[in-house]
Amino acid sequence: MYTILSGTNRPGSNTLKIAQLYQRRLAARGVDARLVSLENLDVSTRSEGIRNLETTMLIPSEKFVFVVPEYNGSFPGVLKSLFDNSDIDKVWRGKKALLTGVSTGRAGNLRGMDHLTGVLHYLKVVVHPNKLPISIVNTLLTTDNDITDVGTLKAIDLQLDEFIAF
Repeated sequence: MYTILSGTNRPGSNTLKIAQLYQRRLAARGVDARLVSLENLDVSTRSEGIRNLETTMLIPSEKFVFVVPEYNGSFPGVLKSLFDNSDIDKVWRGKKALLTGVSTGRAGNLRGMDHLTGVLHYLKVVVHPNKLPISIVNTLLTTDNDITDVGTLKAIDLQLDEFIAF
């Protein structure tokens, strides 16, 4: 099973819009991927919400797609808190991950994806090497939360095809 994690709890984020785009593009390839948004999830402690999320979504998943915004040159603390308060061995160890960074700037969260890679490696997650930075995401998204830029779509499709085979 695939799970897409929108790596922020910010309501109405571009990150969630890109995560939904990834879900649609995986569905077009016949891959059923569930989407997890961190909005309204208390990750500050090992809460009932985290335990429920683990049981229903995270533990059964074999592959994770992380769509992660740039927050202060890294990735959001809410995502780090999810790792810190989850059952690491059951949820993360030995699984595979694909990383996509999003930002309104020009680097597409390259540094944040590097930081996230380090954390995931520590958790014994195998990270796919094709990490896609999506820059100026605010100008790429259309009013119906899609992307029409051919180059960006080709990069996403290549990344997804590689990850399916990974």
